Amino acid sequence: MARYLIEASYTSEGVMGLLKEGGTRRRAVVEEAVKSVGGRVEGFYFAFGESDVFVVVDGIDNVTAAGMALAIGSTGAVRQRTHVLLSPEEVDQACRKTSSYKAPGA
Repeated sequence: MARYLIEASYTSEGVMGLLKEGGTRRRAVVEEAVKSVGGRVEGFYFAFGESDVFVVVDGIDNVTAAGMALAIGSTGAVRQRTHVLLSPEEVDQACRKTSSYKAPGA
């Protein structure tokens, strides 16, 4: 299972829903949605700037993360980006992997 950082921005429709329901209700909805697919929310934060929400999700796989992204995106209320997070130990493993890749022009 992997860990993901979901970065989201509300559309005007999404902001209207947030104003109606409030932040704690949105967090509860996200936690329930993630739980329903076998994962858990490690962190949920609202932010200022280009992105409105950051959510760290653990315990799901890439197919499940893609399915959630499609379901969320289909509402039209949120634009999102999903980032796969790697632990330092996973990066250590990646550093030991080799391939036959050559840079352009090399």
